[in-house]
Amino acid sequence: MSHCHNNLGHIDVPEGAKKIVLVGNPNVGKSVFFNALTGMYVDVSNFPGTTVDISHGRYGKDVVIDTPGVYGISSFNDEETVARDVILSADLILNVVDAVHLERDLFLTLQVIDTGIPTIVAINMMDEAAEQGLKVNSELLEHLLGVPVIETVAVKGKGVDEVKKRLYEARTGIIPPELSNLLQAMLNRIGSRGEALLVLEGDPHVAERHGVPAGTQREEIYQARRHRVNDIIKHVVTETQEGATFTTKLGRYMLRPWTGIPIFVVVLYAMYYLIGVIVAQDIVGFTEETLMQGMYEPFVRGIVGRFISEQSVIGTILIGEFGLLTMTVTYVLGLLLPLVVGFYLALSIMEDSGYLPRLATLVDRVMTSIGLNGRAIIPLILGFGCVTMATITTRILGTKRERTIATAVLGLAIPCSAQLGVIAGMLAGIGTKFIAIYIVVILLVLGITGKILHKVLPGESSDLLIDLPSIRLPRGENVLKKTVTKSYAFLLEATPLFMLGALIISVLQLSGLLEGIQLALAPVTEGLLKLPKETATAFIMGLIRRDFGAAGLSDMALTPAQTLVALVTITLFVPCVATVMVMFKERGAKEGGLIWISSWVFAFLIGAIVAAFVI
Repeated sequence: MSHCHNNLGHIDVPEGAKKIVLVGNPNVGKSVFFNALTGMYVDVSNFPGTTVDISHGRYGKDVVIDTPGVYGISSFNDEETVARDVILSADLILNVVDAVHLERDLFLTLQVIDTGIPTIVAINMMDEAAEQGLKVNSELLEHLLGVPVIETVAVKGKGVDEVKKRLYEARTGIIPPELSNLLQAMLNRIGSRGEALLVLEGDPHVAERHGVPAGTQREEIYQARRHRVNDIIKHVVTETQEGATFTTKLGRYMLRPWTGIPIFVVVLYAMYYLIGVIVAQDIVGFTEETLMQGMYEPFVRGIVGRFISEQSVIGTILIGEFGLLTMTVTYVLGLLLPLVVGFYLALSIMEDSGYLPRLATLVDRVMTSIGLNGRAIIPLILGFGCVTMATITTRILGTKRERTIATAVLGLAIPCSAQLGVIAGMLAGIGTKFIAIYIVVILLVLGITGKILHKVLPGESSDLLIDLPSIRLPRGENVLKKTVTKSYAFLLEATPLFMLGALIISVLQLSGLLEGIQLALAPVTEGLLKLPKETATAFIMGLIRRDFGAAGLSDMALTPAQTLVALVTITLFVPCVATVMVMFKERGAKEGGLIWISSWVFAFLIGAIVAAFVI
């Protein structure tokens, strides 16, 4: 088979020799097959124009070329660009897939088959699949793909000789009629089926190479391919309890609604107990009240007060009610840091144990109902740590539509870790009834917002594609490292903004504008929300950081019903300055501005509705 593009001039390919190319996702065992085929005759060279090394060797008179592990043929980075160009030059492809992660790996397999290059598939790690109670019908898979399929355990040498024996039986596989028709039309302009496929999928480099515009069908082709993978998996993979370990069974229970939802509830309660009770009440009670307010603040006021009067302008800014050296330090170190550490500790345990991706799979159907897929649970959960970082993480979602919905939900209904910690601590003191009302209201707002955007925005949700690592006991070193790193990042980000917020509030207080704003907002705070006019200060503080505003509420004397209204409003209130900046950068001025203004309206509207019922 000849191809229009061959960038392998750095590799010596004898005349008449076939180029056998190894293809697969990362960590599927390709190197074992490469070594088995090439033996001692191995060379490594740098691929032109990149920093990527390519291994190649001889198998008989033919040349074997290994490619970097990739999840698809595209050009998003050097590894994928190299893999794409090597694959397009192949005469024969040996595609290695992981039996445990067939649902992930077969996407690349189908994309390779769609290029029209003769292919043979080795299903590796069949022993690990058996240990997890997975049975793979390789004969049916061969029939559905239209190419030879061989079961292997490469590290033990099982099936490797069979791969060698059948290597040259590689053939072109089954391509869906709809895609075949699109390819046929493109082949009138491009001579290679593989390059025609990539042009259709919107690869700008291949399109430029042929002087044609990049196609716009990537999303359509990818979704159809994902549906094909799901259908194949449904027919060829069977889960059994035979041979499955306890952790494997537990991992499955986490994925099934009847068992997964109770497990999720238990996990949520454990997080609430850790953050809302142990940290927010016991630890913060010591760090904020005993350590910071009882010891640190009097010490600082005593030192600074020797030189500057607390009633002076500088004194008010440094050691006054909203002082940079008093309230700011107390809030950051005494109140918020313990809460953030507690949250990231819980999140790191969930991540390192393998539970987080299973949670994404469990909630996929619910997420689809609001225009997202289960992968969106990752930025949503990250949002409980830092909405700014979570907004950046929406990039992992497959379409612009999903990113818009997720950004709106994050900006409106997801409290960050520090804010959540304050909220959890305040909720713990107002009774079960108000806690239930708070949770129901926030979930309703989240669901209704997603539903409305799902109906209004054009397009469809993309399918979920996510790795499910084995369930294991979290490694203490990993958990500790993630917790410390993320908590330190919080300090670096939050401290300057808290200082800015405290400075602004102090200046407003000194100028008399703070009382003026409180009076101006009184129709809202006192009239609609039925709260003291001083809560306006918390909302002003919340413009700088949400947790700053929530922390402001914690020092006020509110009834349980007023606490509920205040917490609902501050939760739905506008994102902090850092999140707004990222939101405008990621979504643009128009979408970002609309989400920001909507947060103001929804926060006070929902708060007023709750107040009308409970106060």
